[in-house]
Amino acid sequence: MASHFNILPDTTNCGADVPPAELHPRPPWLKVRFFGGENYQDLKRIMRHLDLHTVCESARCPNQGECWEQRTATFMILGDICTRACAFCAVTSGRPAGPPDEYEPERVAQAVEEMRLKYAVVTSVNRDDQADGGAKIFARTIAAIRARVPECKVEVLIPDFRGDSAALEIVVAARPDVLNHNVETVPRLYRRVRPGAVFARSLELLHRAKHLAASMPVKTGMMLGLGETREEVLRSMGDLVAQGTDILTLGQYLQPTREHLPVVRFVHPHEFAEYHQLGREMGFRHVEAGPLVRSSYHAFEQQQAAHQGV
Repeated sequence: MASHFNILPDTTNCGADVPPAELHPRPPWLKVRFFGGENYQDLKRIMRHLDLHTVCESARCPNQGECWEQRTATFMILGDICTRACAFCAVTSGRPAGPPDEYEPERVAQAVEEMRLKYAVVTSVNRDDQADGGAKIFARTIAAIRARVPECKVEVLIPDFRGDSAALEIVVAARPDVLNHNVETVPRLYRRVRPGAVFARSLELLHRAKHLAASMPVKTGMMLGLGETREEVLRSMGDLVAQGTDILTLGQYLQPTREHLPVVRFVHPHEFAEYHQLGREMGFRHVEAGPLVRSSYHAFEQQQAAHQGV
């Protein structure tokens, strides 16, 4: 994760100017110790040997060292070139050179087996160049993991498929243990943060997923610190729980490079704790909220908590 942040005035909250980046270093609660032991090196070897991508690396996740040392990772399928250019995301955007790799699902399953995982998270870039957005590859990846490691639970973090309900049905029919789709931010900021996406379309996806498989936990996540107000966060949380969303993750946005959106403010851990409590009161079965929380961080524990309702 890049260590430099450009801080803009927070005009959407109190209106007070935030000091520029060089005068406003990353707060102590965002300092992360990097873990790079034997497990980390072994997992990296497996990924490179099987020519696989992880969102841990592509999105420059601050928890990569910790998660990899614990032998957990989020696989990123459908290549490493995204057809969209979200202003917060470090994944390379552009036009993919060709169709999805038909052999990728089996390689992901092989990695899950070699890593001896009990919980695998599978996400992807956006593939708007494909008629189904890559839904069939998602379904085949779930099936391949189940064939090799039947006891392993599988969570998928899917794109919006441009609102294609048939594509969503393909993924749900493969019976993932958790279906995740991140709304990322509040509706007002979509044009700046998620060009090409629509908040209402993401809400509909989450609603349809729950309708298609009522017992399957449905999950979403948001980044804070992009200029949203407290009222907007709470309103969005209410919209999400009204669609039947079970699990909510809230984390601090961190600027991956100087070319990406700047951080407007660093949200204090006490504020995340408040959102956690309010989210539970709203009806989410589980809320994971904190500065370093990412969608797949402690995903296994999130899934367990959602099933237990704690």
